[in-house]
Amino acid sequence: MIVKFSTSAGALTMHGDAAVTLLKAMGHSGTVPGAILEADLPEALALLRRKLDEEATAPPAPPPPPGEEEEEDEQEREPPVTLRMRAVPFIDMVETAIRRGSDLMWERG
Repeated sequence: MIVKFSTSAGALTMHGDAAVTLLKAMGHSGTVPGAILEADLPEALALLRRKLDEEATAPPAPPPPPGEEEEEDEQEREPPVTLRMRAVPFIDMVETAIRRGSDLMWERG
């Protein structure tokens, strides 16, 4: 699933899993379609930032046990894109919506 976020200032498209995770971190149920009104965006953004900060300070996942190591070519892959990285353009969009007095809406893209 793809989720398209929109405000009066623009639009952003994101993979559904990441989008729903960000919405839930903002205190929303994560249902698609949906909206957060302009008056509620500052609190929702504060919740999101708190959640991202908590995840950043969480201990890393332990390495796989011996014998269950990934194949050599899989070990050379780039590190995964974190939720914090995926949230950067989304946070920018929410901050712009707050400055411009706009609601945040989303739907299946």
